[in-house]
Amino acid sequence: MERVRSWATMLALLGTTNIAQQTNPAPITVKVRLTHNRILIPGKINERPLTFLLDSACTIPTLHPDIVDQLKLEPAGSVSIVGIAGEERASTYRGVVIDFGEAQYAPRRIASIPSERSESRRRRDGVIGSGFLRQWVVEMDARESVIRLYSPTNFTYSGKGEVIPFRFRRGDEIPIAEASIVVSNQAPLKAEFEVDTGCDSGLCLGSRFVRENKLLESIESRSSEKFGNGGSVETRSGTVPILRLGKVDVEKPQTDFFQTGSPVDEPLAGHIGMGVLHRYKVILDYSRKQLIIEPY
Repeated sequence: MERVRSWATMLALLGTTNIAQQTNPAPITVKVRLTHNRILIPGKINERPLTFLLDSACTIPTLHPDIVDQLKLEPAGSVSIVGIAGEERASTYRGVVIDFGEAQYAPRRIASIPSERSESRRRRDGVIGSGFLRQWVVEMDARESVIRLYSPTNFTYSGKGEVIPFRFRRGDEIPIAEASIVVSNQAPLKAEFEVDTGCDSGLCLGSRFVRENKLLESIESRSSEKFGNGGSVETRSGTVPILRLGKVDVEKPQTDFFQTGSPVDEPLAGHIGMGVLHRYKVILDYSRKQLIIEPY
């Protein structure tokens, strides 16, 4: 859910899936942990073991301020980090190499968000996003608790999953895909959504989209909150009947209906999180702008 202003977009290269073994070289397999619908990847910086959240809505990698202090990283300016409830200024650092065993990721710079010092409990040590996802084609297999990394150069998909094209908004590298919400007694509500692997919800919908389509008039919900960079926002939590991704119907995904504001910039309707994606084997191929979902 963390992202940076468009001028701070990161580098890297990305790859794709494991189904076409006859044409794709063997992938690099990295064991991960799925905790509360979040993919946590173990890695090391300067031999220190750390844990990183894989967040496709993060356009600059981040590292907890305490880790930055301990590693004595080299300062390299600052950026504005944008979250669901606001933004804050974050210092950046250079010269970081994250070691994932057979795979390494060396971002041009890494940010540290000051407000994370006040968190009572650390959920992870850092966040990696678009730069990492550019470096490989990434297959997320929640059932096996692994991600598989393919070279994007010669990756070919030949499985039976649904291939959903996405685009990048100008200036950043957050994937945006078309989907529909199917509710009773009206035509499917077609809209564009960010694909956000850092969000533990199934679906987060902006207040304007909720209000214009009168979603809370026909859907049972309860009061709730969402937390992220900049603080918290008031939401209502419930489910929509169906989220349609291509030809795949996701039944009753957990949904957060924002009461004010939005988790994304308008005119996008909202974002699709791991509460939906963990039901499938998912491939993010940034080089070909494809989201591939395979039922287990």
